[in-house]
Formats: sequence, C-alpha cells, structure tokens
Amino acid sequence: MQTFTVVFLGVLLLTVFVRTWLASRHIRYVHTHRDSVPDNFSSQINLYSHQKAADYTCAKTRLSYTNISLDTVLLLVLTLGGGLNALVAFWSHWLSDSLAYGMALIISTILLMGVVEVPINYYRTFVIEQKFGFNKMTRTMFFADLVKQAMLGALFGVPLLFGVLWLMEKMGVNWWLYVWFMWMAFNLIILSIYPTWIAPLFNKFTPLDDVFLKTRIEQLMQKCGFKSSGLFIMDGSRRSSHGNAYFTGFGKTKRIVFFDTLLSHLSTPEIEAVLAHELGHFKCHHVTKRIVWTFAASLALLWVLGYLMQQDWFYQGLGVSTSSEIWATTSSPSTAMALLLFFLVMPTFTFLFQPLSSLYSRKHEFEADEYAAEKSSASDLTQALVKLYQDNATTLTPDPLHSAFYDSHPSAALRIARLQNLAHN
Repeated sequence: MQTFTVVFLGVLLLTVFVRTWLASRHIRYVHTHRDSVPDNFSSQINLYSHQKAADYTCAKTRLSYTNISLDTVLLLVLTLGGGLNALVAFWSHWLSDSLAYGMALIISTILLMGVVEVPINYYRTFVIEQKFGFNKMTRTMFFADLVKQAMLGALFGVPLLFGVLWLMEKMGVNWWLYVWFMWMAFNLIILSIYPTWIAPLFNKFTPLDDVFLKTRIEQLMQKCGFKSSGLFIMDGSRRSSHGNAYFTGFGKTKRIVFFDTLLSHLSTPEIEAVLAHELGHFKCHHVTKRIVWTFAASLALLWVLGYLMQQDWFYQGLGVSTSSEIWATTSSPSTAMALLLFFLVMPTFTFLFQPLSSLYSRKHEFEADEYAAEKSSASDLTQALVKLYQDNATTLTPDPLHSAFYDSHPSAALRIARLQNLAHN
C-alpha cells in the first residue's frame, strides 16, 4: 500500500469520525434542552415553537449521517475503488483529443456526483421541510430548478473548464498563475451578472412599492453611504416560508433584496435594523475581504495542485493507475485527472480548518450587528432576530462545539446578549 494511500485513508477516517461525532453531540444537546425555553427568550418564544425548532434541527442533523456515508462511499469508489480508472478507460476509447477527453472525464464525474445528491435534496425538501411546514415547492418546480441549474452549469462551467484545461496544457509550469487570473475574472463576472441575469431565472423580483418603507430605507442607505441599483422584493414564498434579506451584486449592479416572507413578519423599524445589519457587511468591507481571502486561498491551492500533478505518488496513492496501457490519449495521467483528483480529495484534507473559517464569519456578523446598532436600533434588531429565529425554526440551544465548528453566524444566545449590551450602552 502506498504511503499516501495510508495518509489519505487516515485523514478520511478522522474526518468521518469528527463529522459523525459532532452531529451526534448536536442532536443530544438540542434534545436535552428541548423542553425548556432559555430564560432570555421565554417571554417571546413559546415552548411549542422552541420544541419545533429542536425537532427540525435534529431532523436536519440526522440527515447529515446519510450525507456523510454517501460522500465517503462515493469518494472511495471513485478513487481507491477504481471508478476513475473505469471512466478513463471508457472515455479514452471514444475520444482521442486530450481536451475533449479531459472535459468528458470531469463532466461525467460531476454529473455522477450530482445524481447521487438528488435523492438527498428531494428528501430534505419534500420530507423534512414539508413536515415542518416550510416547503412551498412543487415537484415540478423542484425538477425544473435542477434543469435550470444544469443548463447554467453547462453555459458557464463548460467554457470555464475548457479554458482551465487548455491553460494547464499550454502554459507550462506556471499554468496555475494563468488559471488563477482567469478564475478571478470569472468570479467577478458572475458577481456582476448574478442579480440581473441569473437570480431572475429562479425567482421573481419586483420593485418595492411601499412608499413609506421605501423612504425609510433610502434614508438609511443615504446615512450609510450605500448606493444600490434598486430595492426589490423576492417571491421567496414560492419555495419556502423561510425569510431573509440581503444585498447582492458587484459595483453598479448592487441591489437590496427582501424576501416577501420577511416583509410580512417584521415591522418597519425591524426591517430597517435587518437592512442596517446587511449594510454593515458592506460598510465593514466584509464582502471585499472574503473575495480577497477566497482569491488568495485559490492561488495557494492552484500552486499546490501544480506540484502534485507532477508526482506519481499522488495518482497511485489515490488508486489511479499511471500505466500507459490505460491512457490511450496521453502518455501519463492527464491534467484533467490531476484537477479532478485534487478537488475530490481537497475537502477531506481541509475539513479540520473549517472552524477557522466559521470563526472569521462570526466575527463579521458581530461587526455587522454593531454597525446596525449604531445606525438603527439594537433593540429593533434584537426583536427582528427573535422573530426570524422563531419563523425559521432556528434552535436556540445548539451544541457549543458543533456551533463553533460549523456555524457562520453566532448562536442566538450569544448574539442577543451582545445586542442587549449594545442597547444599554
């Protein structure tokens, strides 16, 4: 057995163990606190809503066991189980052009992984979300969304993939730098066109027509120094009863979007406070910081890939043969195989760094809350968050370790406590 095979299996086993252990802790902790509303929320959230949130959280977390199992089995089948070798043999027989072969190899693997995920998403939508009263989607809409997503993937993903593979083959040892520049340009383009070209394919966006609310929001934006291309209401209720608000876009395409479900549940001051929080992300440059961080991380990862693709142990350790007998189109494992292997196993090797990413995100949420408290009202934001926790069945008692590992937002207790302190200062 290759040394790298042992390392890979060891890290995979550790990842599976940690994911399963955290899920089990989370379920036990939430269930243990199911029958008592925390003191800070007892006057606003009744026991029924608290128990519903606990049961909803446990149901979603139990589904993660299936996700963990499927992810692990599929990864092992594709790598050490010989799945990728079988795809190589199939596509090498039919395609002689290295770029066409590489694209076929990667696209077929992505489609296979996507097909495996469909039953999980279907169960989540039509069993869990349906059971707890959140799902508004029809089965026709569910599969129509899948088709749209596949078409968008083909429209944007196929040219990107072709460009990446072409650069990997033609640009020599520094290909990773050229790919990085193209990747940055691609992401900035998607950020720019998403609000006006992509999002409307899935939801209807109508201009906010409440004159009073619109005036209040425009005054808040002026106070915050934020310019947008418009205020819009999204028909989120077509798919789910969950509520939210966000701003999206890049440069001149920025727009503010409210879920219709959110507007129906919050008062005008509470809506202002939620929006002030979102504007806090803009004013504190969180979006820019995350883009910079993402680009920096992608540069490092591409450099690592540039090294690994030259190492036979990388392929052999993951069950991919380097024998010329199975490589009908190339003399050695292709750039496509290196790219595919790398992004298949990367989540396993980076999983234990997730708490750092979560911590960074929670820091931004606290900063946005502080900004909202300054520009609107900490009390109004507190009331809005409590309503959103209740309406979205967000558990008030997550397992602290699970929350620290995964959650991009602070737990309800921590967040409300900080806002209450801000309100009294």
